[in-house]
Amino acid sequence: MSTHTEVVVVGGGYAGVMAANRLTQRQDVSVTLINPRPAFVERIRLHQLVCGSHGAVVDYRDVLAEGVRLVVGSATRIDAPGRSVTLADGGSVGYDYLIYAVGSGSAAPRVPGAAEFAYPLADLEQARRLRAAVDAVPATAAVTVVGAGPTGIEAAAELAEQGRRVTLVCGRELGPYLHPRGRRAVAKRLARLGVTVLGGPDATVTAVTSDAVRLSGGHDLPSAVTVWTAGFGVPDLAARSGLSTDALGRLLTDETLTSVDDAHIVAAGDSAAPSDLPLRMSCQAAEPLGAQAADTVLSRIAGSRPIPVDLAFVGQCISLGRRVGIFQIAHRDDTATRFHLVGRSGAKLKEFICVYTVKQLAREARKPGSYSWAKDAKRPQRLQARPAEAAPATEPSPLNLRR
Repeated sequence: MSTHTEVVVVGGGYAGVMAANRLTQRQDVSVTLINPRPAFVERIRLHQLVCGSHGAVVDYRDVLAEGVRLVVGSATRIDAPGRSVTLADGGSVGYDYLIYAVGSGSAAPRVPGAAEFAYPLADLEQARRLRAAVDAVPATAAVTVVGAGPTGIEAAAELAEQGRRVTLVCGRELGPYLHPRGRRAVAKRLARLGVTVLGGPDATVTAVTSDAVRLSGGHDLPSAVTVWTAGFGVPDLAARSGLSTDALGRLLTDETLTSVDDAHIVAAGDSAAPSDLPLRMSCQAAEPLGAQAADTVLSRIAGSRPIPVDLAFVGQCISLGRRVGIFQIAHRDDTATRFHLVGRSGAKLKEFICVYTVKQLAREARKPGSYSWAKDAKRPQRLQARPAEAAPATEPSPLNLRR
């Protein structure tokens, strides 16, 4: 007797959409995607939304397979024993398998005043609020960007290119991921744009007010709009649902992305912590992890053994305004090399990546199973090289599978 399998994907970002599309390979699988918004957000374009050069939103009809049912709502709890997801409106959605792809967002700032007076830039609503705040102040007003990772650098460059008076507060250093050669190239471009870059021991933010940022060196920096990009966190849905998570709140899984608590729950994207050795939060990792999460579920449905995580990084691309960008080339283990591409070619490559990332989702929607990615065969070696106290949890035993 044939059976029908219900798979629910929680989260409609890069990982969730890729997973949902890939699951449609089997006609006996029904896929439901739960997402708080009715449209797909191009998160890597949010800094463009702030400055008006892109809307950062794509219709789900353009990237989601026709057979996927979209439920617009917020998941508030996962009932693992009962295999259902509770929604904020009181409804629930049952599942046989669940893919946990809730992504990441701004980490709750611990600096006094930051939550009240600073503007984070990690989701669509935050970007729209920031745009309104920037539009409401004169072009000559001081804007401070706190945090010098890719989001902070891109926001500072985009705002400065519009003629805004921007200060970028780095804390320890500019672009921590970058090789020193790439870091110098970024600093040079920001200087040309007129961005004041503050770093070092005296450049840690200790307080934020409505019109200033206080630094550890005792200096008060005037700021009509303060942009907060210092750190990312993940939603606490897994923890609230009684599932095992890492210190940041990512769902703990084995190397097949299967929850250490329940073999019917699989994680993908920024909210996954395979073997407690998660990959860098990025769309570069999200889409492959989404595909691998779907493959794990499809393998379990077919009664075969899932394949462990295997993906390689190629680098990090950062836009430095609309006309210049940098592509920092990386080793497969996601460490920066001494090589980078900067200038107009870097900007064109960044735009290509933004466009191609969405096209890959659309292609997988039309031809599920067609997506492929670069592999890194050395991850097992890095797992074995970790200290004994950091050893990963084992894959759930088949004897513990809920029927």
